[in-house]
Amino acid sequence: MAAKDAETTISRAVRSALREPQVAEVLVIDDASNDGTAEAARSADDGSDRLRVFSFEGNRGPAAARNYAIENSSAPLLAILDADDFFLSGRFERLLEGDDWDFVADNILFIDEAKADLSEPAAPCYEAEPRTLDTVEFIEGNIAKRGVRRGEIGFLKPVMRRSFLDTHGLRYREALRLGEDYDLYTRALLKGARYKLIHSCGYGAVVRADSLSGSHRTIDLKNLYEADVEMLATAGLSSPIAAALRRHMRDTKARYELRHFLDKKASQGLFAATIGALRAPSSLPAIAGGIATDKLDGLVRRREADSSQAGRCLLPGRLIVQE
Repeated sequence: MAAKDAETTISRAVRSALREPQVAEVLVIDDASNDGTAEAARSADDGSDRLRVFSFEGNRGPAAARNYAIENSSAPLLAILDADDFFLSGRFERLLEGDDWDFVADNILFIDEAKADLSEPAAPCYEAEPRTLDTVEFIEGNIAKRGVRRGEIGFLKPVMRRSFLDTHGLRYREALRLGEDYDLYTRALLKGARYKLIHSCGYGAVVRADSLSGSHRTIDLKNLYEADVEMLATAGLSSPIAAALRRHMRDTKARYELRHFLDKKASQGLFAATIGALRAPSSLPAIAGGIATDKLDGLVRRREADSSQAGRCLLPGRLIVQE
């Protein structure tokens, strides 16, 4: 669990992990927080000696924190939990059935921040309906859907086999502070990983009100774009996989061009930003489309905030019929 300034949420996250009997250890990496994150994590200890809390002196980002946790853990299976999220009760009992996988993920229940109290949310009871994600489906599933808030399957939080990561020398790319999950899982799929997916809900994700265009830095998008370029250079890529990677790369580049425009607007004004964009006309569709999408996403956020529903699931599912 990588944590940065998560004092108000991390105790719930830790408790949700410790209550699962399959969890052998919980490692929290306090990534140079400015609040009492480490102390709040320790306050959730259940006395089972499974919790360890580490603190970085300087901020190194979620990828570095996760790599540090992997190197300091001993469990054969690895699960990631964000510091403001939580596991739903019984998650691993449902998730770990069978051994026909190298990565296995379940559905995510998204809960708006305003409704994320400390009670256990009511998640839909979906049939598991296990299936395997192929590389093309995974890459294309990480391209943002217009007008859909958090619709990418890259938000899935799979359990990973340490043996697969070690065999192929895979770890999180520490230069990435955006899309580090997507990058790791894609590189694993290119190495032949079996990525299993079930539709039952086991992970609760709290949705913050941050703007999509303001929740990451311009350099983060540039680094993610360059990660796609590097993966495209992998020898022996099939044509469908290469095409999917190029589509993801173009989408990331478009988001980068929008952020670059917004940065220039903030520092030099709208006129200078517009003149700069006109000098690179190929960027204009990305800028115009990105601004329109941000406005649409704002409408989606307001609509979800007004909804009386407890949350929504990332993946559609078939409800279990009680007899």
